[in-house]
Amino acid sequence: MTYAPAFGISHVEHYVADLTSAAAELTAAYGFRPVARTASAEAESLALRQGRITLVLTQARSPHHPGAEYVLAHGDGVADIALTVTDVPAVFAEAVSRGAVPLAVPRRHEDGRTTAVIGGFGDVVHTLVEPGPDGLPPGFTVLPDAAAAPGDELLDELDHFAVCLRAGELERTVEFYTRVLGFRMIFSELIKVGAQAMDSKVVQSATGEVTLTLIQPDTSAEPGQIDRFLQEHGGSGVQHLAFAARDVVRAVGTLRERGVEFLSVPDTYYAMLTDRLELTRHSIGELHGLHVLVDEDHDGQLFQIFTRSTHPRRTLFHEVIERFGARTFGNGNIKALYEAVEAERLNAGEVLR
Repeated sequence: MTYAPAFGISHVEHYVADLTSAAAELTAAYGFRPVARTASAEAESLALRQGRITLVLTQARSPHHPGAEYVLAHGDGVADIALTVTDVPAVFAEAVSRGAVPLAVPRRHEDGRTTAVIGGFGDVVHTLVEPGPDGLPPGFTVLPDAAAAPGDELLDELDHFAVCLRAGELERTVEFYTRVLGFRMIFSELIKVGAQAMDSKVVQSATGEVTLTLIQPDTSAEPGQIDRFLQEHGGSGVQHLAFAARDVVRAVGTLRERGVEFLSVPDTYYAMLTDRLELTRHSIGELHGLHVLVDEDHDGQLFQIFTRSTHPRRTLFHEVIERFGARTFGNGNIKALYEAVEAERLNAGEVLR
């Protein structure tokens, strides 16, 4: 029998130094709504939601909480990609038997749901969570106005996570997700940009709901943005979260009005676009005006744009993506992203130390 647990995404937990400040950017600029909270002597957490996306921001109150050590090592960042699964004890036991590192054994909470925790990559973990009726992690108290009608939601779900790995970690990370958690590899590409290069592989859960783009630098080439991330972040970690939108032009236009800044794309990209593909949605003028990238696979097209990082270490940013049939990734946009981020790095006068 094929081993392929039906994983979904429960929530993504960020450890942050300042909960109020981190929440303000996500609510005012991106349109997330506070929906639940929990607090203890060790930490305080706030759950934000938009569409089917739930982000949990956690600020440590005690130096003994893991969030304190994480922020000291990495700054604000993704610490937990929590996965829903119907039978947590069974999946936990099977994953551990296949080599997963157990960090917290199955525990039954007051609401009747069970959670457990296994190691992922770098300092990122996976909490396994039995689904709940409200879609929130166990232990959270729903805020009084959480049931109010949502606003004009632009972002619908988490499309994928981009993960930067230390050189030499890519193959064993792919093997971990495919053999230990039952994911499948759906895309692979070696990308070269000038004298720099990186190796990328994409793994996806059996349900198609959890997708990780795994990237490691090519050590035979000159150092670039992936090396910079690893240095400034202090090891492997999540480089960006990709938010899926139903209409990327509308979403990006609104986010720009709210103050979100995006990376620029050279005009030549759009001059050559018609030679590369025929657009099935949106016009070149719309895409060019917003600096949105477009690519395609065998099933359709996808439209992507990447935000300018506001992280003090410039190690975390976001992506907005619309899929018009496409299920994987084309072979042009990963290179275009690399070039755009590299240009941003050079324009900012950043150098690897």
